[in-house]
Amino acid sequence: WLMSDNMHHQWLLLAACFWVIFMFMVASKFITLTFKDPDGYGAKQEPLILTAVTKVEEVHVPEEKHWPEEFQPTGKAFSGNLIRQPLVHMERLELLRNVCRDAALRNLSHTAVSKFVLDRIFVCDKHKILFCQTPKVGNTQWKKVLIVLNGAFSSIEEIPENIVHDHEKNGLPRLSSFSDSEIKKRLNLYFKFFIVRDPFERLISAFKDKFVHNPRFEPWYRHEIAPGIIRKYRKNRTETKGLQFEDFVRYLGDPNHRWLDVQFGDHIIHWVTYVELCAPCEITYSVIGHHETLEDDAPYILKAAGIDHLVSYPTIPPGITVYNKTKVERYFSGVSKRDIRRLYARFEGDFKLFGYREPDFLLN
Repeated sequence: WLMSDNMHHQWLLLAACFWVIFMFMVASKFITLTFKDPDGYGAKQEPLILTAVTKVEEVHVPEEKHWPEEFQPTGKAFSGNLIRQPLVHMERLELLRNVCRDAALRNLSHTAVSKFVLDRIFVCDKHKILFCQTPKVGNTQWKKVLIVLNGAFSSIEEIPENIVHDHEKNGLPRLSSFSDSEIKKRLNLYFKFFIVRDPFERLISAFKDKFVHNPRFEPWYRHEIAPGIIRKYRKNRTETKGLQFEDFVRYLGDPNHRWLDVQFGDHIIHWVTYVELCAPCEITYSVIGHHETLEDDAPYILKAAGIDHLVSYPTIPPGITVYNKTKVERYFSGVSKRDIRRLYARFEGDFKLFGYREPDFLLN
């Protein structure tokens, strides 16, 4: 009887052990499932942030120690838990990187990171953001966003229109105002972005704004720049009408346009290439927004920069970002094929780098 009782206790003890082990396994599994990263981003699953050529060749400072650019955080939102970029933004950066490596397009895709480029880049140190200005692509609204982030005004609605482009009063420092070491530090570590649109449509917008409507506070476009272009490029010198679009195209497509550009100074920013403005093959940009998809790109940029909870992009009027193919074809209908081809030859880098198709009227 005693032996039977001992065996019974041994079986009970063994069963208890198995029960404890079983409960431990269940608890362990529960803990694993409960605390697993909800986005499914394990250490081996973190997405690479695709980047373009990253070296800033014109800023000569001692090399700082940092992670390789392919793994470099480029904005507040990328630190800690990396966000997964939508496929379209990854494809844009991948395309940019590939075109930058195309030796055949090197003269059209590369430029020195000169003072001209650094003057185009505005700085928000508080949130570690750099914004490269590409005129005629809705830049005024982005400048308003940065002005609010820098603390000059508490909301976009409070900013007077005459302050936005007054760089002595809007609280937006240019990257060129910093020392070489400070420039390099910001280019390496800050979130960097700019916006593009179809290159030919942008040129039409620049022509209309500066030479047709011509704001009263910018008289030099009509009274100094337009006559300079007409004297050099108008075929029929007896015509007395103002600058025509075909004159403008002939000037822009001239391989020797730079001698006039020097005379016009920084006013040329409204029609020079994106390459000349922002050096996209020399500076690693975090995001490239497209004017045609700004309704989606603007919220993404704010989120990627980690500022979506602080400020909103101003409301976009319906239809304003839609590519107007008819308008483009109408403007170019009075321009000779020779002049259009020369214009495209100059802006081919912009078309290829940012995925814009060669216009149909050039293929016919």
